[in-house]
Amino acid sequence: MRNSCLPLTFYNALISLPSLGYGAKQEPLILTAVTKVEEVHVPEEKHWSEEFQPTGKAFSGNLIRQPLVHMERLELLRNVCRDTALRNLSHTAVSKFVLDRIFVCDKHKILFCQTPKVGNTQWKKVLIVLNGAFSSIEEIPENIVHDHEKNGLPRLSSFSDSEIKKRLSLYFKFFIVRDPFERLISAFKDKFVHNPRFEPWYRHEIAPGIIRKYRKNRTETKGLQFEDFVRYLGDPNHRWLDVQFGDHIIHWVTYVELCAPCEITYSVIGHHETLEDDAPYILKAAGIDHLVSYPTIPPGITVYNRTKVERYFSGISKRDIRRLYARFEGDFKLFGYREPDFLLN
Repeated sequence: MRNSCLPLTFYNALISLPSLGYGAKQEPLILTAVTKVEEVHVPEEKHWSEEFQPTGKAFSGNLIRQPLVHMERLELLRNVCRDTALRNLSHTAVSKFVLDRIFVCDKHKILFCQTPKVGNTQWKKVLIVLNGAFSSIEEIPENIVHDHEKNGLPRLSSFSDSEIKKRLSLYFKFFIVRDPFERLISAFKDKFVHNPRFEPWYRHEIAPGIIRKYRKNRTETKGLQFEDFVRYLGDPNHRWLDVQFGDHIIHWVTYVELCAPCEITYSVIGHHETLEDDAPYILKAAGIDHLVSYPTIPPGITVYNRTKVERYFSGISKRDIRRLYARFEGDFKLFGYREPDFLLN
């Protein structure tokens, strides 16, 4: 594995987002650079040291091929990270925003970077059990999983600089990805259409902000449409609104912005599309497969649905789709997803 030099010039993201009940006013996110922390040099990782050796059980079925698959994914990631032509799309500072996304299980030396709309709720449940807050996944109330004051999952940002460096250097680290455009569709449906967790600020504060700036037909009175959402995400000046939306943007920003995969040397990167194989592999690789199981995956839920993608993007201009792809190209390339030619050309 290569050395990772983590330029931890931490940004203190002062997110003035109250608990945001209905009608709560959002104050802008103020990004202020704090005193520069000494450049962090993470020593060369020794993956699969005795401390992190998988359990000795033999792989079965598709798991026999898993080590090679994951080695190829990491090799692809390293190669794309080295591609200077994609540097602006593949690299990011390991800021407080990134460290806030990474959950810590000290007991089993695991770091998990949250990538919303990719089945993260289930992985949080796994870590909650491992941290000892509950004895089984079935016992965890749904309202506890995302309540970070009650779920017993510390964020990496809550530790001192030296403790952060130590964990980044020594712990097993992983995150999950899925096709970038399908993830955006999932985020749009979950936050602006169905909103099952009753988070009214998405419809009543964020959606109007996007509509005011990006809706072409000003006489249209419908709620946020996918076309508006795409136009916002593909705008090179999207950060003006991102700052106002604060931490809520985690549901649609890039994997690069969330997890800094070119700056942090991850042990495994799982794919939503192959989660049936990847979940047990990750548990085994982290040495915890004898302690907890990943929840049952409903049949077909992780399969890439090209028809759905085509349906959502139908009627959206090629210009807007190309601008969206230009922003998410790093995610497509880093994680081996094919360029969606059927939408771009």
